[in-house]
Formats: sequence, structure tokens, C-alpha cells
Amino acid sequence: MSRVVVAGSFNVDHVWHCAALPRPGETLAGEYSTGPGGKGFNQAVASALAGADTTFVCALGDDDGGRLARRLAAAHGIDLRAQDSEAATGTAGIYVDDDGANSIVIGPGANAALSPDFVAAQGEAIAAADVVLAQLESPLDAIVEALRRARAHGAHTVLNPAPANAPCSRELLAVAEVLTPNETEFAGLLARHCGGDIEPGTLARMDEEHLHRLCRTLLPRGTVVLTLGAAGCFVSHREDSLHGDESPHYRCPAAKADVVDTTGAGDAFNGALAASLARGAALPFATHVRYATRYAALSTERAGAAASMPRADEVASRFPDA
Repeated sequence: MSRVVVAGSFNVDHVWHCAALPRPGETLAGEYSTGPGGKGFNQAVASALAGADTTFVCALGDDDGGRLARRLAAAHGIDLRAQDSEAATGTAGIYVDDDGANSIVIGPGANAALSPDFVAAQGEAIAAADVVLAQLESPLDAIVEALRRARAHGAHTVLNPAPANAPCSRELLAVAEVLTPNETEFAGLLARHCGGDIEPGTLARMDEEHLHRLCRTLLPRGTVVLTLGAAGCFVSHREDSLHGDESPHYRCPAAKADVVDTTGAGDAFNGALAASLARGAALPFATHVRYATRYAALSTERAGAAASMPRADEVASRFPDA
């Protein structure tokens, strides 16, 4: 059985669909909806629906949002390990335009309470995991604890360094076997840790050898999967650790999709990548990346974050060779 542990955030999303994203000082009319989100929960749902036995470690308030998280985790077969917090369950305000682009503001709430001690108390689940996946919407020391314990027990560790403005220490990068930044996150990490000054919009067009060198500078001992939106993604391995691939670096094209809403697409990618790695560690890494790319593409054809995640059979139907 493939096992994934996701350590991260749960938010109640408040979403407004409008013709264009609001500019400073502008008031727009839009259609409102609400539902579950948070990078951690989105990725846990994607992992579970992609076929992995999934545990989600988080912090929740004693409120309607926390009760929603518990109901939905049970409905998806997710083993929820929630630290109780006096703060309200996390929230997010999301604006989505007619092209599917989005802007997001997060209120951390209970997510900020997740502690290293609570993560350590989930040691049995982490020790049994094939993959441990984390993001940066939770306290840094709790995420370090989750990935450090995972590495100690031989699990694959995947760090999605999102959102871009969140702190990400060298200590955390050191326990990440696979790093999955988008363009903005990658440029920010280079600036903070390597003194680089890269314009995010140039990365998709950059020469592969140059991009590979940047990845090796940022994460010398691990694999970087740089997601590039419509341009797909770029994979960079350490030269002596190719994870079954034939080349230390390559591009993987994006799958075609009729985009409705890109909210949660990165989370779909990460959850599906973790699930695929957990169930087929002996397969070439490129196989897992291709599956995650297709899973994420299918998620953009539906509105919402966690609610947009497809089931494994839907991916197989849409992409028969996935």
C-alpha cells in the first residue's frame, strides 16, 4: 500500500469570480462561493484521490471551519491528525478572473499554531510513510520536524516552497529530497539563499543548461521540479542521483486543458506527484512528473481548490497512458 503524509494548512476559502482581478481602490461585482482549501489540505485531497493512503497533519480551531475539515477528511478517507487551537480555523480570500487567474490573501489562524511537538507525536505515521509532503503555510519549525523525521526513516521528502513570501531556511532545504517551486518561488529562493537576481518570467525561456546550474546552486543534493505554468515544468537532478531518469535535466510539457480556474493547480500537482512516487518508487521520475502534470491540468477545468481535485480514474480516462 502506498502511504503519504501531508503536513500543512487547512483554510476555509471565500472565493469571488469576477471579470478581472480588482485593482487598488477598485470595487467590482462578482459571484461568491465558499469551500475547503489551504495548501496542505488541497494536497492531501489530491494525494488521496490519486490513490494513496493519506494522513494529514494540521491545526484546527474549535469552530465551523474545523468541523468542516474533519467531515471532509473523513469523506475522502484521509487520516486527520489535527492539533487543537484556540485560534479560528484558517481562512483565505480568493479572487478569480475570467481567464482563470487568481489573487489570494490568507488569514493563518490556527495554522500558525502547528507545533514541532505535535508533529513529533505523529512519528509512527511518518515512519510508515513512503512520501512526506509539506508546504510553507505552517510554522517553519513544524515543517522541518516533519521532513527531518521522514528522512530519518527513509521516506521521500517533497517540499513545495509556497507561498513565495513565506520563510524557507537552509535547514529546511537540507531535508528536502524534492523541491517543487513555481517561477516566483524559485526566483525568490535564489535571491534569498544564493544572491541571484532572476526575473521569474524569464525562466520558461531560459537555456536548459543555465536553468540546471541555477537548480544545482539552490539545491545541490536534491531534485528540483520547477513548475512553469503553461510551459509545463523543468526537472533538475543531481548528476549521480537521477531517480531512474536518463538525463540529469529535462522539460516536461504541460497537458492541454480548458482552463476554468487555476486555484489549487499547484497543489494538485504536488499531491499527485507524492501519490505517484509513493506507489511506484521504482519507476523513472519522469513518469511521476508526467502524471502530476496531467492531474494538475485536469484540476484547472473545475472551479475551486480542494473541490477541483480529480479522481485517479478520471485522470486515467482523460489520459489513457497516464
